[in-house]
Amino acid sequence: MNKTTLVIGASLKPERYANMAIKKLVAHKQNVVAIGLREGVVAGVHISKTKHDFDNIDTVTLYIGARHQPEYYDYIVSLQPRRVIFNPGTGNPEFYQILLNHKIISEVSCTLVLLSTKQY
Repeated sequence: MNKTTLVIGASLKPERYANMAIKKLVAHKQNVVAIGLREGVVAGVHISKTKHDFDNIDTVTLYIGARHQPEYYDYIVSLQPRRVIFNPGTGNPEFYQILLNHKIISEVSCTLVLLSTKQY
């Protein structure tokens, strides 16, 4: 069974990197769930405005800046992902430490690049 990627900061706008990431994850046959400010559908993935108790989250990929992340700290930790990817512009040393304390990998990278280079 494929593990699931949670995209936080998902967007309906095609020019946004979070939107591109959802499309590329789906194209690479990854299971994807998403949370954003507006509900809608991108590449068959429903974007929810609420934090659901998703099962089997392997990776959380962040597309929200450090200033908006604190409201997600407990939520993300509760999902017990294997890793959290901090895409460009989302770096947050405070959150890295919280994740480290919970034995969750912090990866400062770009989901789009990881997928393009087969390192995802």
